[in-house]
Amino acid sequence: MKKQRKIVLFIAQSLDGYIATKNDSLDWLFKVEGEGDNGYSEFFETVDTILIGKRTYDWVMEQEKGQFPYQNKDCYVFSRTPSEDTKNVKFINEDIVEFADNLKKEEGQNIWIVGGGDILHTFLKEKLVDELIVTVAPTIIGEGITLFKAGDYQVDLSLIGTRTFNQFVELHYTVNK
Repeated sequence: MKKQRKIVLFIAQSLDGYIATKNDSLDWLFKVEGEGDNGYSEFFETVDTILIGKRTYDWVMEQEKGQFPYQNKDCYVFSRTPSEDTKNVKFINEDIVEFADNLKKEEGQNIWIVGGGDILHTFLKEKLVDELIVTVAPTIIGEGITLFKAGDYQVDLSLIGTRTFNQFVELHYTVNK
């Protein structure tokens, strides 16, 4: 029997739980001294598929000045409004649970849920996420975009391991299902 693919969150947050300032800035993150790319390249090699919300996709494309950063990976952007697919991205506006279940059954490596908060909230609430790798920066930003939205759901986790990258601490959890 083949191994089912996992949906994995890999993200950084401030110590107080924010992934960006209220102005969508990550400047606070880049002020922290890490080691190399803080495990990003190692993680990136374990995935062949990327899931991303439309708002986060638009932000990434603006930051990267139109250069898509996840080439050679299958990338699906969840959008409430129809958008035309590009050579690097397929836009999805369908049932998330059915889409994710079908994707997990396909041959391949793990699936990275990049963000943002809305799409992650839905994936967590629907129990679609299998692992969380959260890197915590020693910064308190006070307000901004939270990693986890408030809501009527609970996700129980088991710690797989921790690593440090100079000032960053990576927490790796599996989701108890």
